[in-house]
Amino acid sequence: MVALYGRELSRLDLARRAGSLAQFAGVRLVTLGDGVERGIRALQFRTGSGLAFTVLVDRAMDIGDCEHGGRAIGWQSASGFRHPGLHETEGEGGLGFLRSFSGLLVTCGLDHVGFNAEEPAAHYHYGPRSSVKHTIHGRIATVPARLTGYGERWDGDRCILWCEGILQQAAVFGEDLHLIRRIEADVGGDEIRIHDRVVNHGFYATPHMVLYHLNVGYPVLDAGTRLLAPIADVVMAAHAGEAYRRQGVGYRTLPAPRDGFTEQVWEHDLAADAEGRVPYAVVNDALGFGLAVEVTKAQLPCFTEWQHFQAGAYALGIEPGSNHVPGHAFARERGELIVLQHGEERAYDLTLRVLDGAGAIAAAEARIRAVGAQPDEDYPEPSGRFAPLRSRSSPPAPR
Repeated sequence: MVALYGRELSRLDLARRAGSLAQFAGVRLVTLGDGVERGIRALQFRTGSGLAFTVLVDRAMDIGDCEHGGRAIGWQSASGFRHPGLHETEGEGGLGFLRSFSGLLVTCGLDHVGFNAEEPAAHYHYGPRSSVKHTIHGRIATVPARLTGYGERWDGDRCILWCEGILQQAAVFGEDLHLIRRIEADVGGDEIRIHDRVVNHGFYATPHMVLYHLNVGYPVLDAGTRLLAPIADVVMAAHAGEAYRRQGVGYRTLPAPRDGFTEQVWEHDLAADAEGRVPYAVVNDALGFGLAVEVTKAQLPCFTEWQHFQAGAYALGIEPGSNHVPGHAFARERGELIVLQHGEERAYDLTLRVLDGAGAIAAAEARIRAVGAQPDEDYPEPSGRFAPLRSRSSPPAPR
């Protein structure tokens, strides 16, 4: 059944009340037409519950704006949803990413995440390319998708809105990685489900990393907003040491926007439930509003908290990922870098759920606390213990 407007309605009930589901909910393909966004294809989702979000087809099928009942959830920066044709991947010494960085979801990868890096490239067997230079958070976020389908699907009296597309990150004498992305939301529901598959379509053994840069903004983020997570260990804070308390901002209770704020980056080791699921949330108790996230620990074992509380660019990043914050060389040295042979793939599943009201927040907090506690103080001492990730290098493919 579909829960709409305080009633449980069947497919027949809805059909009798309107000539088109679009009166209540649906997915619409549009093309943005002005400014730096001009030319971007976008899919506008409406579930009928108040949840509305936009999938940017030409920006990695990432989620741009997102709101519930007219209240924003996702962060938008001054850069806007810039058309990928305007993007300069190598610009500004590899920091060009920051001129296209905006939205609730910005996917990072597919062969690198984190800050600029350089790695050996002997595996690509091309003498002039002795190394690969990676820009911040990789290249996938500004790759357009080949849209393979979208619409609604009925499963009995349940209606699922969906879209699917394929992104290809490729180079001659380099990687050929495909991201197959499917996004779903139920009519009448408050959830967004993302299912990704990353496949090595090429014939070189290829490194793979991914990070889901989930960015929450005002009004979910405001003075007093809390991060709720089953934190088994605070692994690192990039600003630890003399600067740890300098800005007066800890990991847990978040401030209003600041002038002159310097970003803070934390890594936390999160506990999982008996089924391997990791729940966490950002909640504004005063507003009775929040966002909950669930991922699978085996797929995305690492978690980064990005605090960017600068006035005019006010954001909190809650970021599940495949690898620890120190990045590519660190993963390679520890045998933790994923290497995909031809045809090998990795799957990633994320569920985003709106928390509307004090009851929803209390239920999410109880769910999280049942999985694990979190430090009661805002400035726990980072342990520096990066939990070993299982070796994920694959043996060479047979010739």
